[in-house]
Amino acid sequence: MNIRYAWKRSLPVMAGYIVLGMGFGILLTSKGYSVVWVFLMSLLIYAGSMQYVAVDLLAGGASLISAALMTLMVNARHLFYGISMIDRYRGTGRKKPYLIFSLTDETYSLVCSGDVPAEIDQKKYFFWVSLLDQSYWVIGSTLGGLIGNMLTFNTAGIDFSMTALFIVVFIEQWKSTRNHASALIGVTVSLVCLLIFGGDNFLIPSMAAITAVLTLLRGRLEQKESGEKNNG
Repeated sequence: MNIRYAWKRSLPVMAGYIVLGMGFGILLTSKGYSVVWVFLMSLLIYAGSMQYVAVDLLAGGASLISAALMTLMVNARHLFYGISMIDRYRGTGRKKPYLIFSLTDETYSLVCSGDVPAEIDQKKYFFWVSLLDQSYWVIGSTLGGLIGNMLTFNTAGIDFSMTALFIVVFIEQWKSTRNHASALIGVTVSLVCLLIFGGDNFLIPSMAAITAVLTLLRGRLEQKESGEKNNG
């Protein structure tokens, strides 16, 4: 029952991950890497947007320092929203290391959106959602790697697919909640940081600023959300 419920909830992620994973697999094999590398990166790294960035890093012969700095910039958001999972993942036992490793934007969305029915073990639901989501990504990227070895075509524009997924996730979150204050704060702060620091350097400052603003306004936002739930 736990895995069935997790599978139903993760169907939208499956649709996105298989397609986006295929895009990554095609891109990596177009740079001369075998499908084995595609599979191992998705299994052991499992960082969708960073894996897309890694394609250019590998092809361009980037240094370890450059790769580390780029990884920090691209995945800095995990440092901030991962903190909110401390209470949810408490008591998960031996599954906790994997739950931490497999926490992606889409998995975070599934874990945090809506209450799990009483008959479903919440901790097991977290695990199965995480495992299923990674399985979709590994399957999709491996298929893409196989296709990339067989077909030759112009791959321009495929790397935009992760950006498209983030936009879809944002829209779904917007539609599923009545209180849009947090989303508006995030967008506003990001735009301000973009203007101040530029497109290459705004990510980490914007994440830090968003965290600071949300922390300062946490009480007011929670009070407003609680009031809307009582009125709804």
